[in-house]
Amino acid sequence: MSTVDDVHALAAAMPHVTALEGPKGNTIYQVGGKSFVFFRTPQPDAADPGTGEKYPDVIMFWVESEEDKDALVRDPTTPFFTTPRFDGHLSVLLRAAHLHRIPREELAEIVQDAWLSRASPRRREKWLNG
Repeated sequence: MSTVDDVHALAAAMPHVTALEGPKGNTIYQVGGKSFVFFRTPQPDAADPGTGEKYPDVIMFWVESEEDKDALVRDPTTPFFTTPRFDGHLSVLLRAAHLHRIPREELAEIVQDAWLSRASPRRREKWLNG
């Protein structure tokens, strides 16, 4: 099953990737200056419904389309979610605490799809045909 280290390794292994450190120490993976995997800092839109405590471990993955987002979020077998703050934003959220529910091969596809959704057409084509 997947771990946070797997997310980092998979994102960093994609071509033309830059890993940035956000102002609060969170890691942001970009391709061509566009984020595709983003380790969020605790935010009020993602919090424990019982305590209100902000989740400290939310990872954002970009997706290609609303259909892709909807498929991940609505599938009861996956731990992906979204919040009203992300209505219309082509991304899904996942708590690192739930990564163990995703096989590494599936996580690899999620990271690759995130990269593909943000890479330039030329880079996408080269990677897909390479």
